[in-house]
Amino acid sequence: MTEKLIGFPPRFTDQATILVLGSMPGRASLDASEYYAHPRNAFWPIMAQVFGFDANQPYERRVDSLLQHKVALWDVVHRCVRTTSLDSDIVSDTVEVNDFGSLFVSCPQIHRVCLNGQAAARLYRRHVLQELPRAREIEWQVLPSTSPAHAAMRFEEKCQQWQQALLKQ
Repeated sequence: MTEKLIGFPPRFTDQATILVLGSMPGRASLDASEYYAHPRNAFWPIMAQVFGFDANQPYERRVDSLLQHKVALWDVVHRCVRTTSLDSDIVSDTVEVNDFGSLFVSCPQIHRVCLNGQAAARLYRRHVLQELPRAREIEWQVLPSTSPAHAAMRFEEKCQQWQQALLKQ
């Protein structure tokens, strides 16, 4: 069996009101130890446009920009077997989910979860909503994947949908 991949810890402050969730970091992200590190992933360009920061600044400054806007960042999956970076290659019976109970205690003001693509949404519905009553009290929204594998939608359209979700009151 292939070795299980391990995701990243959450990035948050206790003031977070929005949680952005991916499925599991891809190979480029795991190699760089950074969320959304693939050079063609639209995540950081979208966040930079929504929140008005430079998408090319160092990683920690980009993360700090999200945290200042009360956005937490994590993935649904803590550990799994995946043979490629594609979400469709996650071996479902190897999925270990992150500890959302602890995160929601640490961030009691989270009122919206923004799911980065259909795979994150499917995993969230199956493993988090089914198991954690607190999660069912939080609004959640599926957004277009920022992955370069999701090329069917133009950047501008992805950006518009993300902006509406992130800035919605």
